[in-house]
Amino acid sequence: MAESDVLSIERDGHVATVWLDRAEARNAMGPAFWADLPVVMEEVGADREVRAVVIAAKGPHFSVGLDLKAMAGLLTGGAEEAAGGDRGKLSAAARAAVARPAVLRMQRSVTAVADCPKPVIAATHGYCIGGGVDLVAACDIRVASADTLFSVRETKMAIVADLGSLQRLPRIIGKGHVAELAYTGKDITAERAAQIGLVNDVLPDAEAAYKAALTIAAEIAANSPLVVQGTKAVLTACEDKSVAEGLDYVATWNAGFLQSDDLVEAMMSFMEKRPPTFTGR
Repeated sequence: MAESDVLSIERDGHVATVWLDRAEARNAMGPAFWADLPVVMEEVGADREVRAVVIAAKGPHFSVGLDLKAMAGLLTGGAEEAAGGDRGKLSAAARAAVARPAVLRMQRSVTAVADCPKPVIAATHGYCIGGGVDLVAACDIRVASADTLFSVRETKMAIVADLGSLQRLPRIIGKGHVAELAYTGKDITAERAAQIGLVNDVLPDAEAAYKAALTIAAEIAANSPLVVQGTKAVLTACEDKSVAEGLDYVATWNAGFLQSDDLVEAMMSFMEKRPPTFTGR
């Protein structure tokens, strides 16, 4: 993989784990993270051997969110330096013109997770705060250790959350729960996260959560990758469609993609009473 000081990839068969690998900083998200995440997701997304992706973290915490020290310039109006000027010499509009593209680049980094053609499973533990919630909200499936604390923390930091939580969470947990979390900035436990549907399951500890994510990933990887990725594409495309529009879309999809070697293998294995071996062809 491309060199990264903050992320690493581990492959096991058809499953790739993307590790948040900055344990000494509690996986705070600084410039290197925002630059490297889309590169890493592009790599695992393009790898034909990878059929499912797990995002997990090394160290005691999944992520404490934005690296406030490293990103202080962006947060405190330091766009003048980025534009080659001195503070006070650029107008508010000029500073905003520099800051906005920086935020858009960070948004695209998180969106690279959502856009991965393979299913992505998050395994969280410890703190999952701010940008950590943005990241897991972009995943397809989430499991958590019992010690995970989730927080859409931005209002406590005088920031409007701008990396995807306010856009993705309403589709996961509903508007009322999002409003409560986003307005208060409160911490919630893994148990509460499961109650509101933010996570699929709660496991005793970080190791168990990671193993559970790997188990789900392996179950996914055992299916036809063409069909799994097609299912994700259809689910994504149909999010804003009516039922009728969604049915029409999937009919067109299957008309183009139904016939495959994997379909023949599925039928043969059923008749021969054996597990199928899918090749993605």
